[in-house]
Parts: sequence; C-alpha cells; structure tokens
Amino acid sequence: MLWRIMLWLNRKEVENMAVIYVALIVKGKRTYASVPAVLKEKVKEILIDLELEDLITE
Repeated sequence: MLWRIMLWLNRKEVENMAVIYVALIVKGKRTYASVPAVLKEKVKEILIDLELEDLITE
C-alpha cells in the first residue's frame, strides 16, 4: 500500500515539474533539450496539447 502511495506522489511531482518546464520553455527561459530525461515525455505531451510542437527541438 505504501509503495502505491509513493508511486502516486512521485507521478504527481513529475506532472507538476513538467508544467513548470513547459512554462519556462514558453517564456524562452529553457529549451526542450534542457529538460531532464525523466520529464521529457510529459513535457512533450503538454506542448503538443498546447499546439506548441515547434518548441520541441533537441
């Protein structure tokens, strides 16, 4: 049970950090290439949802 709670909390943390990275990318403070590997897929998903695919560059 504790293991499941830890996984859920970790997933939520990844989502929150991904949103922060998306905001930084949109503002021009970071690039997609600078996003940590563990967050790249979620950041990519959010950018696509926002129709900002052009910001996804390695």
